[in-house]
Amino acid sequence: MTSLLTPRLNERWLLKVTIWSARADDTRWNEQRAALRTVSSYDSATQTWSTQIGALDLTTLAKLQTLLDAARTFGTDIRLEPAPVPAWWTGPSFTSDADVAALLATKADEGRPLGQLPMV
Repeated sequence: MTSLLTPRLNERWLLKVTIWSARADDTRWNEQRAALRTVSSYDSATQTWSTQIGALDLTTLAKLQTLLDAARTFGTDIRLEPAPVPAWWTGPSFTSDADVAALLATKADEGRPLGQLPMV
């Protein structure tokens, strides 16, 4: 698992989304795969799907909605956590909202399901 990052104000960071597929027969697995591969990539070594988000725009919100729909439909588990921007990243990244990143980092270890982060 990636170590958690608590960014300082003006430090660049991404929202890392990790998805664990639900156990399923071949038909159900193929349905999960069809939904998840449109918004994330699969790592066979960890058997997880992942994506990184650097901005909250319409495209990203649609991606998050697809992930939430997969969680509801298939029972996948989703984890959100702030992560450092990799050297190869050319897309947008967050440079503020350090409080949001800190909240994600803190709550990620508590094992709360997506959508159940308390708003403080």
